[in-house]
Amino acid sequence: MNRREFSALLPMLAAGSAMAPSIEGQTQSAVPLEKLVSGRYSPVAPANPHPAPRMSQHYLLGMLPDNIRLEAHETHLAPGCPPEPIGTHKHTEIWFVREGTARLMTAGETRDLVAGDMGVCVAGDRHTIYNASQTEPCSYFVLTVGPPE
Repeated sequence: MNRREFSALLPMLAAGSAMAPSIEGQTQSAVPLEKLVSGRYSPVAPANPHPAPRMSQHYLLGMLPDNIRLEAHETHLAPGCPPEPIGTHKHTEIWFVREGTARLMTAGETRDLVAGDMGVCVAGDRHTIYNASQTEPCSYFVLTVGPPE
């Protein structure tokens, strides 16, 4: 392959590298996130409007001053929903349980969180969260705060 042929491939290579795998195997866009402003943020309808074992509504994802990434979403877990894969992030995650019982494992320790409880996973700790009940639903609100990923 000569220089000219290689140069013709650069746009495709750049497009392919714009999608980088995250720690949990999902892809995230390398496109810079929008700057967040003070104000009201309403939930965005779930991508799948049909009932599923795990459904999330996103409120926001963007950048705060000083290059801090902020994300907020709410997740609903059906009874018996399988756990998320155990993973780690550069950001800190905070869960506020709204209904049911969530089982949260952080840094090797498992705790049950009931409606009204808050759980925190500090950046870098291995963690997973799932519905502790086989008969009742569980829902929680999540805030993530940290560096861009």
